[in-house]
Amino acid sequence: MFRNQMPRYEVLSEDAMATLDRGWRRLMTEIGVEFMDDRALDLFRAAGQRVEDRTAFLDPDWVLEQVAKAPREFDLQARNPANSVHVGGDSMVFSGVYGPPFVRDGEVRRDGTMADFENFTRLAQSFSVLDSAGGVITEPNDTPLDSRHLDMTYALQTLTDKIYMGNVVSGVNARDTIAMTEILFGSRESIEETPALISLINCNSPLRWDDRMLEAQFEYSSANQPVILTPFILMGAMSPVTIPAALVQQIVEALSGIALSQLIRPGCPVVFGSFLSNIDMQSGSPTFGTPESGIGLLCTGQIARHFGLPFRTGGGLTSSQVPDAQAGYEALMTMMPTFLAGANFVMHSAGWLEGGLVAGFEKFVIDAQLVEMLQHEFTPLEIDEDSMAFGAHEEVGHGGHFLGAMHTMERFRTCFYRPFLNSSDNYERWMRNGAKDTAARATDLYKKRLDEYEQPPLDDAVRQELEAYVVRRRAELGD
Repeated sequence: MFRNQMPRYEVLSEDAMATLDRGWRRLMTEIGVEFMDDRALDLFRAAGQRVEDRTAFLDPDWVLEQVAKAPREFDLQARNPANSVHVGGDSMVFSGVYGPPFVRDGEVRRDGTMADFENFTRLAQSFSVLDSAGGVITEPNDTPLDSRHLDMTYALQTLTDKIYMGNVVSGVNARDTIAMTEILFGSRESIEETPALISLINCNSPLRWDDRMLEAQFEYSSANQPVILTPFILMGAMSPVTIPAALVQQIVEALSGIALSQLIRPGCPVVFGSFLSNIDMQSGSPTFGTPESGIGLLCTGQIARHFGLPFRTGGGLTSSQVPDAQAGYEALMTMMPTFLAGANFVMHSAGWLEGGLVAGFEKFVIDAQLVEMLQHEFTPLEIDEDSMAFGAHEEVGHGGHFLGAMHTMERFRTCFYRPFLNSSDNYERWMRNGAKDTAARATDLYKKRLDEYEQPPLDDAVRQELEAYVVRRRAELGD
């Protein structure tokens, strides 16, 4: 797991923060937030909050009291303890793409399958720069809808030994995910003491929490498993077009969801979530890697720290249909401010294409390369007498070169980061090796990784118990 020890890039002045504070308080009290679950509304009423129909008008000071109950940092256990992570502080957790129904493999764009899901999971296991394969890496459209969450969870549990994300399609799916996690980690007590699941709860922006998301939130928060309460905002569609208005709405949505989790189980871990970009005002299409999304991302980091919460944002986002130059620079436009803001949990770190509709194998490799390079760039520089290499100047003298200097010979294997995907060959050598561009090299590399993949060991008794659970629940669900 990477620790980002660089200074945070903060763009909001004290006056700007005060203005945003007045804005979210007004929106929370005058417009309110809709909750499509009676249990949530009952909890707010019992806490003395005003509820009209399905809209909760929450007192801002009371909300901050609830937010203060959430831990500033927490641990997530993986079945391989070496892959456990810390969420919050200076830690950054990187997770793969989440949610696409389609897959791109080279020139082919098609429906995602269970085999694709498993292969992305294997790739996530093989790249040390990724802390998690994610959750719904791609929708396995060749499996039954009502039971595919069982197959996805089983794959995440057995093909990797890293942390994984919980299914949030319904309360039933969430309960199954928790039950399978109890099997993997030995008991309910084990995962309540140190959480083993983290799950994405999306707000239906503007200002509505839907019933299915809330069902899952109740299950995970009750079990002390962290949830990422995330407004899903595309400015111009799901919020007003101005960045300050989007930030105010984002605060209201995230804090209202966090307050609910603290009513469900005081002290349960939460993450201040953000998914903030904009639409193309000419076509109405979502756009990613935009300057506006980058500014919003930097602001979000400062806002989350203001509330004392770990936060999720960023990723390798792009609107491009293929892993081309646009995909690369848009991903960097999102990932660079992710590091500058010090995001604690980064979804969509690898594989996102076509506005999130597509999980791309080549893009997965390109993004893993990008994250790894940024991790090196954001590692603090060590400056000491040895690194200043005065002796090398004594050896080489004026007008010489340092290629054969002792200082160079002692360090040449590790002195510079060597990308695993880039080509620095001269033109003739590049031609002899097939004149492959980045996407073609990424194809070779992902296939090589899959060929070399080794499944992490798992106790046979645990595997059999998981398999039995999947078979039983599939039958009970009618599949």
